[in-house]
Amino acid sequence: MGGEGAHLLVVEDEPQIVRGLKVVLRNAGFDVRAAETVEAALDAVAVRPPDVMILDLVLPDGSGVEVCEDVRRWSSLPIIVLSALGDEREKVRALNAGADDYVTKPFGTDELIARVRAVLRRTADAAVDPVVTAGIVTVDLAARRVTREGTEVHLTPIEYDVLRVLATYHTRLVTHRTLLQAVWGPRYEAETHYLRVHVAHLRAKLEADASRPTLIVTEPGVGYRLAS
Repeated sequence: MGGEGAHLLVVEDEPQIVRGLKVVLRNAGFDVRAAETVEAALDAVAVRPPDVMILDLVLPDGSGVEVCEDVRRWSSLPIIVLSALGDEREKVRALNAGADDYVTKPFGTDELIARVRAVLRRTADAAVDPVVTAGIVTVDLAARRVTREGTEVHLTPIEYDVLRVLATYHTRLVTHRTLLQAVWGPRYEAETHYLRVHVAHLRAKLEADASRPTLIVTEPGVGYRLAS
């Protein structure tokens, strides 16, 4: 899989580098957007999550490490960091914070494209197994089938879609905004009461004790997490 057509977010504040990357990556068949700051990068990921983020470690309003740490709280988005030769410590920090790979500046464009395609292949390979098990519940994403202790559970389409997103991010925090955008669309990202209602219904059908949920865990004020 070459990943042609994949959406890439380049986070870099040097205009010449951004222009060069856009040309090279678009010529390789990718859709490319750019952000120049930590704040702009996090906004871009929240509004339209890319397939891969290419992230410079030194940004005007902070560090690429901060971006890695924030994104990893709720997303498994592949991240390739751009590291200058003197950024060894920051590069290690970024990898520890969840970056998937790194390219050292100055870098060859063929190398960067190869690394982008490699993380896209790994992401595709990770998605081959569509069965997620969380405690007594199993979610077969390919068959759209949910079982509790081996017995199939009937979910409404909306309930299933909420559970599907949680299962896709299994054990990781999924923000209210991400869930609302994925299930209802971008116009509904403030309608958190939708989530409260449907999560309550899911808990009633899936939890051993819906009044003391251990499967769909609330992260107060932020979102939900599907437990292991």
